Parts: sequence; structure tokens; C-alpha cells
Amino acid sequence: MKLHELSPAPGSVKADKRKGRGMSSGHGKTAGRGHKGQWARSGGGVRPGFEGGQLPLYRKLPKRGFKNRFAKKYAIVNLSDLNVFEDGDVVDINLLLEKRVVRKAYDGLKVLGDGSLEKKLTVRAAVFSESAKEKIMASGGKIEEV
Repeated sequence: MKLHELSPAPGSVKADKRKGRGMSSGHGKTAGRGHKGQWARSGGGVRPGFEGGQLPLYRKLPKRGFKNRFAKKYAIVNLSDLNVFEDGDVVDINLLLEKRVVRKAYDGLKVLGDGSLEKKLTVRAAVFSESAKEKIMASGGKIEEV
């Protein structure tokens, strides 16, 4: 095989539609835009969601809820996920990211009390649930709120 023998796979390459290039092209004169009207004009057409002047759907539906710009989003971890660490480890968001227990740090770490903890760990987090605090203390660990 030589370079001049190479060609694309059959059917993978289509010829461009050359609009407005004479009647014999099949796309001459009005170039596929029909006769007159809004869609035939340069810059013509309507914005997305426009319904011809009828009251649009987005104005008929009620406004609902709001987004709190100041809300904090926490990376959540359960106690059962912390059993992968060794006794005496200091578990914080950086260690959890390194071990791929959580994927994103967000605004800090929140520890929930689902499952049980068999290790004595020092856990550093922004927020702890009450049950998580009790279980960490019961297993001989420590809590540090960051």
C-alpha cells in the first residue's frame, strides 16, 4: 500500500452542500430557505422558547424554590468507610482523598454514624453527627472539629 492509494472508508465522507451556487447545484436561488418570510431573511428566526407571541410555557409555570448561595456542601463519609485505616491514624480530608474514600473535598468533611468503627482513630472534620461522635469515642478514638 502506498500513500497515494489511501482513501477514506466508503460512506464516511460526504460532499458539502454548496448553497446558493446556481440552479444546477440543487441549492440555488433561495438556497433551501423557501420564499420570503422570517426564516428566509438574514438574521431571521426566533429565540429558543418563543411560541409565536402566545404566552410561553416558562411564563405559565410558577416560580419554585431558591438556591442558597451561602450553603455549604460537605464531602460525606460514614464510620464504616473509616475501617480501611490503621489504629492511631489521623484521618482528615486530605487522607480520605488520597485513599479515594471521597472524590471531592467540597467545603469540608462531614462524618455520619452509619456502620461501626473498629479502629482507634483521630478524626478531623468540619461536622460530626451525634451518633458518629458517640461511636468514635466508644471505640477509643478522638474528635477534632476543624
